[in-house]
Amino acid sequence: MNITSINPYNQEEVATIKALNLDEIEEKLTRAQSTFKSWRKTPYKERSTHLINVAKELKKNKQEYAETMTREMGKPISQAIAEVEKCAWVCEYYAENSERHLGIKNIETEASKSYVRYDPIGVVLAVMPWNYPFWQVFRFIAPALMAGNIGLLKHASNVMQSAENIQKVFERAGLPKGCFQNMAIGSDRIENIVRDPRIKAITLTGSKPAGAAVASTAASEIKKSVLELGGSNALVVFDDCDFDATVQTCVQARYQNTGQSCIAGKRLLIEDKVYDKFLSAFAKAVTQLKSGDPMDPDTYIGVMAREDLAKELEEQLQKSISEGAKVLLGGHRHGAYFEPTIVTDVTPEMTIFKEETFGPVISITTFKTDEEAVDLVNQSDFGLGVSIFTKDEARVEKLIPLFEDGAVFVNDMVKSNPNLPFGGTKISGYGRELSSDGIQEFVNKKTVYIK
Repeated sequence: MNITSINPYNQEEVATIKALNLDEIEEKLTRAQSTFKSWRKTPYKERSTHLINVAKELKKNKQEYAETMTREMGKPISQAIAEVEKCAWVCEYYAENSERHLGIKNIETEASKSYVRYDPIGVVLAVMPWNYPFWQVFRFIAPALMAGNIGLLKHASNVMQSAENIQKVFERAGLPKGCFQNMAIGSDRIENIVRDPRIKAITLTGSKPAGAAVASTAASEIKKSVLELGGSNALVVFDDCDFDATVQTCVQARYQNTGQSCIAGKRLLIEDKVYDKFLSAFAKAVTQLKSGDPMDPDTYIGVMAREDLAKELEEQLQKSISEGAKVLLGGHRHGAYFEPTIVTDVTPEMTIFKEETFGPVISITTFKTDEEAVDLVNQSDFGLGVSIFTKDEARVEKLIPLFEDGAVFVNDMVKSNPNLPFGGTKISGYGRELSSDGIQEFVNKKTVYIK
């Protein structure tokens, strides 16, 4: 079987990769397990040097990697380059901080000595999506390698050339061959690989159905899994916000990566006192976003990754319109291109409020009180993150504990940062990536008691 990626902007074939057969899959699993036996014994300093070399390789050839990303899934080239640069950052972060994150934790007991140490567990399978083809992988593999684990990647079928490029990064950086391996396989192969005894844990970023399927298989084998699933983040605008800065932040939060981000601000909640003024400024800013060829450095809105995804978004929009929502701006699809769209008069019962809209469409809802704002945020089945915009510090401290999301950002958009744990609640998944929490997800927290 062949796996082909198609450029969503011009429909040209980017690459065709031959899917692995069973013997080739077995070879990769065997190599991963063999490499783990030696890699787990390497000192932090050696692993750190390797990861710094990975960061250097990413920076050196960022244009090459970014262009492939843009051709495969339509990400505007300037944003693709920034994604590669962010991957270098996460490698540098873990190269510098992993030994501290995994340092022995001494605990006072009646024993002569007692402590907790953090040992690697083995081969970890990563099932990753197409929307951030490099970042989603690197925020997993950087801490995994520094913890002494080994990574296997099953990437989305439409970004297989990017997956091959990621393996190339590690090869060029000089890491042992089995530390990271890309597996060009279809989704039908995942279950058996998850069940393989050499796979010790699974991390998945993707949709709820994909996460539920993989987690169910992992659970039946009593294997650890971390899930980062969808999101429907709210942007909550209070009347005392820094007006101009909030407008620009909300535009970026919704429309970067052509709106194809789990942590994008998809529901804009505006206090009624500032509703007309804010919506007018927001709409004006959205009209100034440049759409066009993703390879043009000035393009901000490219095409969606596949035409079928754009059609799904169109169906959600049309259903919401039939439910009473109104289109203020945009609303039209041309192939895989979807106009930046603003939808008003949205209520919690509508499709566009309840479901995740994975593209450049934002819903607008008003509120009158702080309590109503919190209720609107928490009505979502998702719980990845929320942004609130206000200058009132007392309000901030009061509201933060009331949100059910995995992250609360004040006067900024929700974003992932190597220094901070990242993950959600409810159907947005479980477990954490990044920071010390992320690197400790896939280790054996071993209690040692010496009498």
